[in-house]
Amino acid sequence: MEDTKGHVPVKGRIFDIKKFAVHDGPGIRTTVFFKGCPLKCWWCHNPESIRPKPELVLFENKCIHCNECFQVCLQKAHEKLPDGSRVYHQELCILCGECVEVCYAEALVMEGREVTVEEVMIELRKDLPFYENSGGGITLSGGEPTLQGKFILALLKQCKAESLHTAMDTCGQAQWKTFEKLLPYVDLVLYDLKHMDRVEHKIHTGVSNELIRENLKKIDACDVPIEIRIPIIPGINDAKENILRTTQFLIGIKNIRRVELLPYHNLGESKYRRLGMEYQLNNLKPPDKEQMNEIVEWMRPSGLEVHAGE
Repeated sequence: MEDTKGHVPVKGRIFDIKKFAVHDGPGIRTTVFFKGCPLKCWWCHNPESIRPKPELVLFENKCIHCNECFQVCLQKAHEKLPDGSRVYHQELCILCGECVEVCYAEALVMEGREVTVEEVMIELRKDLPFYENSGGGITLSGGEPTLQGKFILALLKQCKAESLHTAMDTCGQAQWKTFEKLLPYVDLVLYDLKHMDRVEHKIHTGVSNELIRENLKKIDACDVPIEIRIPIIPGINDAKENILRTTQFLIGIKNIRRVELLPYHNLGESKYRRLGMEYQLNNLKPPDKEQMNEIVEWMRPSGLEVHAGE
């Protein structure tokens, strides 16, 4: 649909807008989560963000067996078995959303929807008093926001036109020309680092880390404030050797404001089953507080401001 000036609004694909976020940058923020990611991290707690297209998710514990979805699905993607149980055939689903519309128990949810810049801004403006009183703003997360560069650029420009503080959470796996266009409108970059060894990085995320490391150096040269985020995954990147290599690399990045260590958790494990995806870290235990504090102490002699999350 065109606007009043005859322009077709650019659209982006998101899967959530989280209000009152306090861990995605300074102050109280609204975090917009975008669909699609070039990485496939084994520990990802938002697997619904990985695939760029919308996905239908079934929450079986919410199903009240009203049978409405069976009636409206012309593709027979929803099947009721003789014993009364149900099966969702993902390969038959065309993502029309008809079953979601009739599921008033919200057992069926569509992860992913298209939005315009104005639709996002309407949600952001609702919380202006919270941003102003806390020094907060908007954070773009995902998934990977830079995969939707055209939409992100339009959204960031509108945010700056309305004097909103902007933060962008990125894995760094993007062409530099994309970052170059976005950075003039970004007040803070939340930058994820997974592993210093390029081979291990590729094993556990699906890509090497050369581009990620190079982009961080280039962002630093643009004098944009940076917060480094490091997920601590037991047995994968928590060895002292890797932590010290990471620290040595970060010493050369002058615009780092803080380093946030994020302990692994398995809260997203059930999402993988609902999405028909394999979870790689079954039975892995999260690091305890003592281990997190030990890693902080390994890094602190560098002069970096290091914090361990809960």
